[in-house]
Amino acid sequence: MRNSILIVDDEPDIRDTISAVLNDEGYETICASNAQEAQTTMNNELPSLIILDIWMRDSSMDGLSLLNWIKDSNPEIPIVMISGHGTVQIAVNAIKAGAYDFIEKPFKSEKLIFMVSRALENSVLKKENAELKEQIRRPDMIVGKSSLINSIRQTIAKVSQTNSRVLILGSSGSGKEACARTIHQESPRRNSSFVHINCSMISEEELFGQESKIKNKKSMGLFEKANRGTLYFDEICDLTLELQSKIIHAVQQQRFKRIGSNHEISIDVRVVSSSSKNIKKQIEIGNLREDLYYRLGVVPIEMPDLNNHPQDIPDLVKYYMSSASAILNKPMRVFSDDAIASLQKYNWPGNLNELRNIIDWLLIMAPNNKDGIISSDMLPPEIRFISNEKSLDTINDFLSLNLKDAREKFEKEYLQAQIDRFSGNISRTSSFIKMERSALHRKLKNLLIEKKL
Repeated sequence: MRNSILIVDDEPDIRDTISAVLNDEGYETICASNAQEAQTTMNNELPSLIILDIWMRDSSMDGLSLLNWIKDSNPEIPIVMISGHGTVQIAVNAIKAGAYDFIEKPFKSEKLIFMVSRALENSVLKKENAELKEQIRRPDMIVGKSSLINSIRQTIAKVSQTNSRVLILGSSGSGKEACARTIHQESPRRNSSFVHINCSMISEEELFGQESKIKNKKSMGLFEKANRGTLYFDEICDLTLELQSKIIHAVQQQRFKRIGSNHEISIDVRVVSSSSKNIKKQIEIGNLREDLYYRLGVVPIEMPDLNNHPQDIPDLVKYYMSSASAILNKPMRVFSDDAIASLQKYNWPGNLNELRNIIDWLLIMAPNNKDGIISSDMLPPEIRFISNEKSLDTINDFLSLNLKDAREKFEKEYLQAQIDRFSGNISRTSSFIKMERSALHRKLKNLLIEKKL
């Protein structure tokens, strides 16, 4: 998406010159001759960067006052100040007030282009840095090689290149936010903001912003912060019905009004939503407007529970271990095969969140040993108990069979578990169980074992 630059200067020749120079570099430009025009422009659409003159005739406020007004409601927009009567003190005051930099007129085109480019790059880096910090605190990659996860990746690859609204469904902790962030990161909007909204706690003012004509103050809402980016509604069914009604208009028209204003603001926002609740039931009981559902659920994506793809647990363990090690400043640990097997037998009512918490707990609480291996006996009691309980049930089942049938049952269950564990990869399975590939193929055929991918 192209960067738009607002040029605010009372001299038309200077506005036109700056505009022409920046247009040649591929930037979109908007011009304003005074503070009033600049405010009107920003009420319609927020620019990526502002070039602002300090001294302006026929203006309700000078450049420094307008700078303060902009930074009050939109602190993330970089502003380059320009002046033909600049002093060191003016430059210092501008920088202190939040300006990115200061240029004294007349200036060379090359200097302006360099400063604009640097200011925009710095703005992008700040956003990326904030997002990276958040990613460290909360890993959000989609991890795994199972057919379920690969299918989701394929869907994401298709929808991410469009502006289609997406509704992500799945149990709590199944990775809905990771899915939403992946859609954003793989889309042309990746360099703009990803704005997360907790629907159970959001207010109308936070969502749309507000204006006070008396104090001439404006605050930017989350819709504006997500302009040119992605707005993620987490647990859409938790929104109040009043907010749902207002969101329908904003999403459909890509326009909205701040609280206290009659002026509509245009936006370009991609909306992604999620819910862990039964959508149809929520519509029936009146918690979710049906028309909002149809506007948001253009492309549905369902995230599976962890117990439906246990073959991805080894990859997930490595990923969460790497993240937890960096956050907790602890050396990475390796899980033994029996520990991985125990994790794969567990039911995971808390899904990925529970797995991540257990990895954190183990990194802190598991006894240290020379090789750094975490064995099954170090796992939390609830996982060991489930694993042992299942083992006892299996033993009791075998005790009721003769030796031939018991051997066949064991072989079938063992091989099925190993095939699932390696996501249907015959080469990896044969290598681990130390069986020739051709012999394994025959065995699977004889035992009627499915090769789940």
